Amino acid sequence: MAKKGQESGSTRRMIMTLLKMKGPMTIGALAEELGITEMGVRRHVLQLEQESLAKTKVVRQAMGRPMHVYSLTERAEDHFPKSYHNLALELLRELDHGSGLDAVNVLFEGRRRRMLAQYTPMMQNRDLEQRVAELSSIQNAGGYMAEWSKEEDGSYVMREYNCPIRQVATQYRKACQCEQHLFEELLDAKVTRSECMAEGGQCCRYAITPRKAEKTSETPT
Repeated sequence: MAKKGQESGSTRRMIMTLLKMKGPMTIGALAEELGITEMGVRRHVLQLEQESLAKTKVVRQAMGRPMHVYSLTERAEDHFPKSYHNLALELLRELDHGSGLDAVNVLFEGRRRRMLAQYTPMMQNRDLEQRVAELSSIQNAGGYMAEWSKEEDGSYVMREYNCPIRQVATQYRKACQCEQHLFEELLDAKVTRSECMAEGGQCCRYAITPRKAEKTSETPT
């Protein structure tokens, strides 16, 4: 059974690769390229359609029946290798070499300010626990695989198990500093990072504690 599943996955990948490299294709053309039956190809293509990885278009011909051609969707692009972090690192290194590390840090600070402006409205009129939950959702949407929990002492812990900018953060630690400061501003709380993937940790772990309320002194009568 395992072998059959592996073969199925291999055929699926080959179909996606063909559509990526050659553009829209018919079932017949795919079957000819792969050397399998049209029924076998159709089963895989229909599954890709159900997963929103492929789409079909009816092409009308001057003579004969309309032709169905299949192509990949934008969502399918996530299944192909990307090297955005390499490009980002190259650009940052060029800036670093040309203008110095301060110029790189200015970029990270600008990113922090933009994100602060974008997400601050989501935190308004919410208590700390609600803000922590919302921040976790924001990070999850960004691919950080975040989760949070409440501790017995009333503090919170948020863990991120994936870092989409890990390669950049490993070389430019300012990225991690800006993230921590952003969390403090959005949560209006003290945020302490005790583990970091850019430093070899299994996750990025943040301890979140409420800011100490200002004590009001009573004037003795």
